[in-house]
Amino acid sequence: MLQTGFNNSIEFAKKLDAEDQLRRFRSHFLIPCVKGREQIYFLGNSLGLQPRHTKEEINVILDQWASYGVEGFFLGPGRWLDFHEGLTRPLAEIVGAAPHEITVMNQLTVNLHLMLVSFYRPVGKRRKILCEAKAFPSDQYMLQTHVRHHGLDPDEVIIEVQPPKGEHVIREEDILQAIREHHDELALALFSGVNYYTGQVFDMRAVTDAAHEFGIPAGFDLAHAVGNISLELHNWNVDFACWCSYKYLNSGPGAVGAAFIHERYHRDKNIERFGGWWGHDKDARFRMEKEFMPIGTAEGWQLSTPSILLYAAHKAALDMFEEAGWDNLLTKQKLLTDYFWFTLDDINASTSRQVINLITPREERRRGCQVSMFMLNSGKEIFHELTRRGVMVDWREPNVVRAAPVPLYNSFEDVWTFGQIVKGIIQAT
Repeated sequence: MLQTGFNNSIEFAKKLDAEDQLRRFRSHFLIPCVKGREQIYFLGNSLGLQPRHTKEEINVILDQWASYGVEGFFLGPGRWLDFHEGLTRPLAEIVGAAPHEITVMNQLTVNLHLMLVSFYRPVGKRRKILCEAKAFPSDQYMLQTHVRHHGLDPDEVIIEVQPPKGEHVIREEDILQAIREHHDELALALFSGVNYYTGQVFDMRAVTDAAHEFGIPAGFDLAHAVGNISLELHNWNVDFACWCSYKYLNSGPGAVGAAFIHERYHRDKNIERFGGWWGHDKDARFRMEKEFMPIGTAEGWQLSTPSILLYAAHKAALDMFEEAGWDNLLTKQKLLTDYFWFTLDDINASTSRQVINLITPREERRRGCQVSMFMLNSGKEIFHELTRRGVMVDWREPNVVRAAPVPLYNSFEDVWTFGQIVKGIIQAT
């Protein structure tokens, strides 16, 4: 069903771009070019583009290292010892948390393991974990190996909520029903914020509330959610969450990750955690004492001295979010995504047979930037032809094309051009 208010023409797309208050941010990113032609980059859900001033921020650190050596931790207004504080402030707005509830450290799967040390405490009958079916493979591997570390069998412990037969997305009522059904056996509920394959946004508040009703901790992998959708982790009472920063946060390949731990746990002396020097009480850190005393914030979960070079790349990206304004980005995201859906509906309406099944939920509250297109005919051929024509999307087996126009650097003309290319390919096959 075509959305009203839109027009499928280059003139209309250019009109939307002319009215876009964030259009100047496109020039702040390095867009891949092939033979001098700028590509249409719809892969922000996989690896965000490089901000132009990333190199400059990294060079600042290199210059400090050259000038001060180890004293760079203590000298200058951007001393490395405090670098973390400049990152948690913008992240707090993006994830809906207080800055002291965020720690920037490690990478995503490492942080999930660390959070399970604290929040997965199998005791007696309560030893099972509830999660989504077809979670990102790294999450599945993390759960399997962490469960085995406790001497348990993943096949007996991990409960996956499946989509109904013949469907692609998981029904929210099935998640809540699974919590109720298994509540006396569950030690943890762990879901994605956004499913990587379908682009489905889960109702994190409802999952958390349902889990807490039975005293079950609730955590989330926000890899495809942070920088993409509106989040309120503190107000939703989420126990913990982890994310990477190389997708929608544009902080570079292998970028430093982060974790949210609700403030109610920060000074809980009974909570289990792994300790490390960088998580030790700051006032006592350099006394080099034997007994671990965690910092009374989310930083108390830190282990090792962070990579300041990765911090610098993260800062360059977060500067873009602060300058653009998170609310402004969410507003554009909605309009840009709505227009993308309009073009895809128009493609299906223009063909004698349906070629694209849009498996991402259509409701606004259940989707973000990403649209997952289940290709009913000639999927691989269409994907390869898109690549040949300068459109960068990705392929997920068995036959899904994922595309994610993001508000910081994608334009409405990008979306319109994509639609025209796909329509032309389909008509020619």
